[in-house]
Amino acid sequence: MLALNQALTAEQRLSKAVMSVMAHNKYVGLASVLMVGERTVSDTVPTACTNGRDEQYGRTFVDGLTDPELRFLVLHECYHKMYKHLTTWKHLYKLHPTLANVACDYVINIQLSDSDEGMGFITMPKVGLIDEKYRDMDTAQVFHLIYDSLDEPDPNDDCGLGNGMDDHDWEGAEELTQEEKDALGREVDEAIRQGALVAGKLGSGGARALEDLLRPEVDWREVLREFIQSVCAGNDFSTWSRPNRRFVSAGVYMPSGISQQVKELVIALDTSGSIGQRELTAFLSEVKAVCDMVHPERIRLLYWDTEICGDESYGTTELSTLVQSTKPAGGGGTDVRCVPDYMTEHKIDPQAVIVFTDGYVYDWGTWSCPVLWAVYDNKQAKPDCGKVLHIGTNKL
Repeated sequence: MLALNQALTAEQRLSKAVMSVMAHNKYVGLASVLMVGERTVSDTVPTACTNGRDEQYGRTFVDGLTDPELRFLVLHECYHKMYKHLTTWKHLYKLHPTLANVACDYVINIQLSDSDEGMGFITMPKVGLIDEKYRDMDTAQVFHLIYDSLDEPDPNDDCGLGNGMDDHDWEGAEELTQEEKDALGREVDEAIRQGALVAGKLGSGGARALEDLLRPEVDWREVLREFIQSVCAGNDFSTWSRPNRRFVSAGVYMPSGISQQVKELVIALDTSGSIGQRELTAFLSEVKAVCDMVHPERIRLLYWDTEICGDESYGTTELSTLVQSTKPAGGGGTDVRCVPDYMTEHKIDPQAVIVFTDGYVYDWGTWSCPVLWAVYDNKQAKPDCGKVLHIGTNKL
């Protein structure tokens, strides 16, 4: 095999790897996604990179990989494209480019390694990043676990992690015009749709996972960002609605004009029902990601069931510990009215409240400020005030 590989150019080996992946029953559903954009071999790229559409592979790097490693790399870049990482996590890149890069990689590499199921068809290159402690986490959670562990995060420091086996072309993604970004989003979605159909018909694995990517549900992370940033912009919440996905898909979350800084946000966390520590951590990771952008002066965490059972306050310099907050034991009942009552009693006057709950509430209470209900795994819940977003069990 080694002698055969030496007889092939890097371009030929790359094409062979792509065709092999597309023909494999396990990954046949990704064939349409693999056909999106251009794929080239470069003499200047150290490893590999993508701008979310096109892919570049370093010639020397490709020559040094075995066939299973090259197939892994091809799938790795495909996953970045399929998950739209370079637009979804652009706000993390602005905080720390290297950590945004490696956080995406940790998530993908665990998924790909699991998908092989011992077949040996793909093997992660030695420079790839993988760690079991990040299992079942999304990119934002991995990013903040690393980011918050740093004494003084420096965007120009690679933190000793390097770039793994690829270095995402975030700048290249930004150079795409709005029309190109819209067209790319539609093309990727259509490729996923076609892939799900093919995988389903052939009975191969991954059909359900591909279908999940096309669910018409609004991305709760995007809604959360727009809500907090709308508070920051002083928008009229009587007309606040879902984000314009045309702009969200391009990674544009921040309103064009910021008229005031967020002074205080209240996050009210339901301690009863089906919300566990993992769900709580995922939710708080996203809250912190937005707060790292808009810099509220204070965040107040209120834990509640039938009464307030925890009250934590975080200043600007204390937000790094927000994600590590641990859910206290709840009493089992649910009465969200205790939250506005507590706020009134203790003269807590935030610019907005975000309530994370399983939604098994009989009276939604009376509120004196904008409220966003983040309802977990209960689509029947219909608050009679504020705005609501539903978070499915597979969305955290």
